[in-house]
Amino acid sequence: MAGYFDTVAAISTPPGKGGVALIRMSGSEANKIAERVFITASGKPYSEIKPRVQTYGFITDLAEPKASEGNSQAEKTPEGTASPEERERIDDVLLTRFPAPNSYTGEDVVEICCHGGILVTRCVLEALIRAGARAAEAGEFTRRAFISGKLSLTEAEAIGTLLDAGSREQIRISAEPARRRLEERIAKIRGELVGIMSSVYARIDYPDEDLGDYSDGELLSALLSVADDLKSLAATYRTGRAITEGIRAVIVGKPNVGKSSLYNLLVGEDAAIVTSVAGTTRDVLERSVPLGRVMLRLCDTAGIRGGKGIDAVEEIGIRKSRELMAKCELLFAVFDNSEDFDGADAELISEISRLECAKIALINKSDLKAKFDRSNLADIFERVIEVSALDEAETVRSLVAAAEDMFTDGSIKAGLDPILSSARQHGAICAAADALSEAIAALRAGFMQDAVSGLVEAAIGYIGELDGREVGEEIVSDIFSKFCVGK
Repeated sequence: MAGYFDTVAAISTPPGKGGVALIRMSGSEANKIAERVFITASGKPYSEIKPRVQTYGFITDLAEPKASEGNSQAEKTPEGTASPEERERIDDVLLTRFPAPNSYTGEDVVEICCHGGILVTRCVLEALIRAGARAAEAGEFTRRAFISGKLSLTEAEAIGTLLDAGSREQIRISAEPARRRLEERIAKIRGELVGIMSSVYARIDYPDEDLGDYSDGELLSALLSVADDLKSLAATYRTGRAITEGIRAVIVGKPNVGKSSLYNLLVGEDAAIVTSVAGTTRDVLERSVPLGRVMLRLCDTAGIRGGKGIDAVEEIGIRKSRELMAKCELLFAVFDNSEDFDGADAELISEISRLECAKIALINKSDLKAKFDRSNLADIFERVIEVSALDEAETVRSLVAAAEDMFTDGSIKAGLDPILSSARQHGAICAAADALSEAIAALRAGFMQDAVSGLVEAAIGYIGELDGREVGEEIVSDIFSKFCVGK
């Protein structure tokens, strides 16, 4: 990140034309810079603007004097530019100032709400930059909030998920109540470990005074309790990952069994071409799709077949299909209920049986007379579901139930329960749990409390990675690089 002590500015609303746009500025010079370019409509001095109250006025341009006769003798400011009253007005705006430390970043923050035209918004931002601000980098406002102690790293990750949310469940898992509950759970675990270490250190430093709160048996019991809490929290990542990071899912099958129709149904639009011609789908289509609580990274693939009539392009598509099958976490295998089971079906099922992923067999066209032999599917697939274009709602309900059962814990409620949602968080919790397991094993083997203190300290260090106390600069930079500019 460029100079942390610089005052930064950015457009915080999405690019494009809109009713209004928001420009945000943060840093120790934010109010001085705003005062250089903003004049109140009432004529009141900038210093009299009340905090957290919108004030109507005008943004002026340091570089452009007002277009009027006789302005060559306009009054000059100490900076050598025309006074605010003599400058060209860019736009009429609403300005709000948030004094430090009671702001999002913990610094002085100024927010300017202007008209939402593309050019006028950019001109307002450029006026702030000419007055002394620097263009903010991606995620710099939230990073400053983290550095100022307004947010933990775990909370910042949740905000990143909230910005990119593609489902209501992602919003629930990253909204403020969920962030607070996770922070409270982490703080509770850390507090218990710090209390344990305080007792151990007291016993080490004053062995004859019996100052420690825990006997060896009580220490073991306390560590077991915290270890169980860590394992319970780590187990929530299965659900959190399915909601936030998503599951790699692939639709496979022979040509013309209904793969693309299923893809279109789940995507909610005609994203894939559907015809009766074998080999229509030749390339991989991919889309992130919410399926109940689970976010799918869903791929539609070329129909898998052999024999004559396959050109070079379709052959490449079939090879890509097999490559995706080998990497997926959830496989939807579509079969045609109206066609007899044949050698191609047997070959595909044999190939699927060797995959290490969750598998769902979909018997399509279930409204037609059954010809397909499904007697051996239950040995290969966790679920066998009959689907039909005549009842798409039931198809979706069945797939939602199957996906949620396979990848989430129904007892965990997003927004109400603390849930780990990133691999970084899960890794830190698991590392802390492993350190405590070693400490517990050492105590059971007869080692003294001072012999296990290093392992408990290591666990505290891993917990510190969650809120950023112990995390490295490279990880922090990677997290905030995924944010948009202006957040």
